[in-house]
Amino acid sequence: MGLNNNQDTFRDFVVDQLASIPELACRRMFGGAGLYSGETFFAILYDGRLYFHTSEATRSRYLRAGMDCFRPSAKQALKRYFEVPAGVIEDREELVGWAREALATVSP
Repeated sequence: MGLNNNQDTFRDFVVDQLASIPELACRRMFGGAGLYSGETFFAILYDGRLYFHTSEATRSRYLRAGMDCFRPSAKQALKRYFEVPAGVIEDREELVGWAREALATVSP
């Protein structure tokens, strides 16, 4: 139960940090949760980490920070979703900026 509590606490913190994102919704999926703005899926919360959707143009920012793509298992990697650095998650304004950038990378 402690692990789920920690994951719920992290999820609640991230959702609170991103409260200014229009129509923000958090939906449980694949052992974690997906973040949406309206119907647009732009982020994954999994195992106490946050991953944003990236594009060729935005991915370098994550790589420079030493972040890796989302790997739900040893054999699977979602290379469009990269982990958000902890320092960014702690800074509400910066996190919202990164989230808006992630939203802009999702094809309609």
